Amino acid sequence: MTYEVVSAKIPKEFKKKIKEYNINVSDVIRKAIEEEIRKREAMRIKENIEKNRKLLEKLKMKDIVAIIREDREK
Repeated sequence: MTYEVVSAKIPKEFKKKIKEYNINVSDVIRKAIEEEIRKREAMRIKENIEKNRKLLEKLKMKDIVAIIREDREK
């Protein structure tokens, strides 16, 4: 995995607390970004499901099974 550098301005008080509590800023930022990405991906999936709900409701289970089996054979 390759990495990029990001920066952010924070209040001086936060910087003091970071040093006081010996917080690993990189880990905190990385975890926060990972969580935000997970949330947004889940929201996108939910939105796509909602958009396609009517189409999905028209599909019959046997058609879905056939499509899955066909895809697995590829």
